[in-house]
Amino acid sequence: MRTEAIEIDGVVDALVELSKHVRMAIVTTAKRADFDIIHEQRQIRQFMDFVIVREDYERAKPHPEPYLAGLKRFGATGEETLVVEDSARGLTSAVAAGIDCAVVHNDFTKANDFSQASYRINSLSELKDILLEAG
Repeated sequence: MRTEAIEIDGVVDALVELSKHVRMAIVTTAKRADFDIIHEQRQIRQFMDFVIVREDYERAKPHPEPYLAGLKRFGATGEETLVVEDSARGLTSAVAAGIDCAVVHNDFTKANDFSQASYRINSLSELKDILLEAG
């Protein structure tokens, strides 16, 4: 996990721009130790208000509990929130929590059913336009 390159081109640039307009967090099914190892050398945590990991909730995605925990921590409603996902389990979780979801295309999940997604995007750079139009 420490040596595999999982950085996606353009993510940091997109987060720099998005952080000027919105608050962000990570809600993951990864355990804290694994998340910390994966992200210790990556630059995305600095843009997040908080990270919710598997130990922070009882029922994992596709149950809505992880995203409901995120809403509670932000003090936000589903209507004022947008989830960004790349998996069907995450999309199902967001929809069940009453939150619109933008699904980012990736080769690993391209065969998944993303019909419930509010938006389908190819890169995070597309999020700024979506968020500014909604705001």
